[in-house]
Amino acid sequence: MNSFHFELIHCSKKSRARVGRIHTPHGIIDTPNFVAVGTNGTVKALDNTLLHDIGLQLMFCNTYHLLLQPGTQVVKQAGGLHQFIHRKLPIITDSGGFQVFSLAYGSVADELKSRGTKKQEGSVLKITEEGVLFRSYRNGAKVMLTPESSIQAQKDLGADIIIPFDELPPYHIAPDALKTSLDRTHRWEKRSLDAHLQNRQGQAMYGVIHGGINPEMRQASCDFLTKLDFDGFAIGGSMGKNKDEMHQLLSFTLPLLPPEKPNHLLGIGDLASIERCVPLGIDTFDSSYPTRAARHGILFTAQGGLNITKAEYATQFSPIEKECPCPTCARFTLAYLHHLFKAHELTSMSLATAHNLYFMVQLMQKYRNHILEDLL
Repeated sequence: MNSFHFELIHCSKKSRARVGRIHTPHGIIDTPNFVAVGTNGTVKALDNTLLHDIGLQLMFCNTYHLLLQPGTQVVKQAGGLHQFIHRKLPIITDSGGFQVFSLAYGSVADELKSRGTKKQEGSVLKITEEGVLFRSYRNGAKVMLTPESSIQAQKDLGADIIIPFDELPPYHIAPDALKTSLDRTHRWEKRSLDAHLQNRQGQAMYGVIHGGINPEMRQASCDFLTKLDFDGFAIGGSMGKNKDEMHQLLSFTLPLLPPEKPNHLLGIGDLASIERCVPLGIDTFDSSYPTRAARHGILFTAQGGLNITKAEYATQFSPIEKECPCPTCARFTLAYLHHLFKAHELTSMSLATAHNLYFMVQLMQKYRNHILEDLL
């Protein structure tokens, strides 16, 4: 197998959009691409063999959740995450930092409703230079997560791409507190990288660019991290309170990253955001949005989202999309899917999720074709 490297194939003449290939020990990731989130080692409602059939090249698993259940030592004993979950294609894992800090501060949506400006009781107990002490949401046990223990956990898991331990500060944060957080994150990322370089284990590590919505701090983060031996870069932290703010921030940040290395946009992958961010030069996006939408009965089509629970679909005996060859559209009708959702059958979620992920795979292929033709 080839070791990790990025192959840049074409840069659009119309924008900063680009087509490339990320080579990993478990196969190639064509870029730009969408990354489905399989929090506990599975995309909710699907088994991993179906993901292969759909053509999903990269899957995102969460170190935090796997650390608490079943434990990364169990996964290591199984032969690593690929063996444990029966996946032959590439996997990316995060550091656990996102979950720890989102437990502490809540989501951006919470913050914008003034629910996330103070720490929630009983999750994060202490943040020090060493790392973060928190309580397991599973059994209340105290867990200390440090840059070194996060990397060891990701070594046990054996993903193709891993992420250094970082702090996720809330959207509503004072500039001096953001600076303190950024400096500590940089120290943690350097410690993470040092731990990783002691035993690369065929894995690649992406540095995570932080700095909130402050351009100067984003630039400082790029300056600091691009001097280190990272294989690629992820853009993390708060991107703003709306898509315009995010677009502005990413337009500023992406040109500061080395073009010969791949980049990843953490936690953002709804259809509107992908449409706006592909022309900026983003290579990969991860999001639970397509699978979550599916479980709520929202099916993706070329004409927009379709709510299968609406009565109008009760007698429509055609597939979700006539030209779609996905496992769901190839076999089942809107009427049947409507019936399954109304009857609260679990199969409804599996069939809807398979369709939405297939839609995402095909959508990203269209984007790549458009970039190659300089149409985007």
